[in-house]
Amino acid sequence: MVTRQIRLQDARETVGLLGEQDARLRDLERDFGVEILVRQDAGTGELHLSVRGSAARVEKAARRLREELEALRRRAAPAAAAGGFEPLNLDAPALPSDGLYRTHHGRVVRPRTPNQQKYVDAIAAHDLTIGIGPAGTGKTYLAVACALRALESRKISKVILTRPVVEAGERLGFLPGDLLEKIGPYLRPLYDAFFSMLGPERFRTWRDNDVVEIVPLAYMRGRTFEDAFMILDEAQNTTPEQIKMFLTRMGTGSKAVVTGDVTQRDLPARAESGLVRVMQVLKGVEGVATQALTDADVVRHPLVRRIIRAYDRWDEKA
Repeated sequence: MVTRQIRLQDARETVGLLGEQDARLRDLERDFGVEILVRQDAGTGELHLSVRGSAARVEKAARRLREELEALRRRAAPAAAAGGFEPLNLDAPALPSDGLYRTHHGRVVRPRTPNQQKYVDAIAAHDLTIGIGPAGTGKTYLAVACALRALESRKISKVILTRPVVEAGERLGFLPGDLLEKIGPYLRPLYDAFFSMLGPERFRTWRDNDVVEIVPLAYMRGRTFEDAFMILDEAQNTTPEQIKMFLTRMGTGSKAVVTGDVTQRDLPARAESGLVRVMQVLKGVEGVATQALTDADVVRHPLVRRIIRAYDRWDEKA
């Protein structure tokens, strides 16, 4: 058994690393298989974390804690002087240098194919990025990771999520429950991405504080979103009027990502897809990028790729 100590500057860093009332302490101990104690030197009054366990586990836990402490100190620097936003939640995992985001379980989210890398690069370089591709290519998941990275880096102040509720149509008002309960099933894929990265508790906290805001497409009219990262998912099911309305909600300092699969439309017969039209209307417009993803970029179960290709061959014969 070995012990490593990590010095802290003050009690605020303890809260930043371990959460209020050490709420995150047990999760860290369980994840790394170590014992973590907060100690104060009786003579000097210095605070430090004591990490105890097997050598390999202690080194891994101590490395993570030091990374998070460095990120915490960077975020705690005077934000106003830099024109940024105040830290949202200081117990967030440190942003990785070799990927987009580190999930609450410690996994690094990163692009896994060349097209996914181009997609992420386009999001970083443009105010509006349109991601087109079949299911399982990471369109939504990577957009969420980019949004959270921008949020943690204080480049934006909030994330806006929306998705067309095609199946419910005008019946949304007749469904039981409040607004979130009514639209919840349609936004579940977006929820899943946030759950896997933030964890359910942190996601609910940010949602309740409107750091992450879920806005039904029909309720966006008349609003302007400043310093926001806006994500429109399943955009193939929007009308041309809806997608135009979404894009014109962008305010100063905002960025938008539109995702969709033009082969999977649920619109009424003969209805034009807003996604198809917007790619034509905005072609060549400065600040707009379109990135296509293909079945080669599918990162779900290997069978998904084979299913997509089988359907493509069937459609070619039809």
